[in-house]
Amino acid sequence: MRVVLVAAVALVDQDGRVLLARRPLHKQMGGLWEFPGGKVEAGERPEAALIRELKEELGIDVAESCLAPLTFASHAYDDFHLLMPLYVCRRWQGQAKGLEGQELAWVRPLKLRDYQMPPADVPLIPYLIDLL
Repeated sequence: MRVVLVAAVALVDQDGRVLLARRPLHKQMGGLWEFPGGKVEAGERPEAALIRELKEELGIDVAESCLAPLTFASHAYDDFHLLMPLYVCRRWQGQAKGLEGQELAWVRPLKLRDYQMPPADVPLIPYLIDLL
């Protein structure tokens, strides 16, 4: 089974809310809510992938020094195994916008379970509740 490395981030605003993005309906697991991020390309570090993805998807600039590793998900889907480090970021430049048409929601940590998420994302929620 192939392993897919995806980096994700919990962007936390000044009110302690976490940003979730809704996957486009035409994509795999479309309509589910997830932490922003994306695939780590060959030869790319997870932090660099996040900086790139956040610029492309949300139009925000993040400094690597503002990405703090929190935990990771390891989940077997039917056709691949996902390994996903989760970072926390509290500082960035710009205002997050869904540049690829994705819906965004700022969510209080205790309300994250109210949003239907991919199976790999769900076990990450308690870490954010404990942190925030």
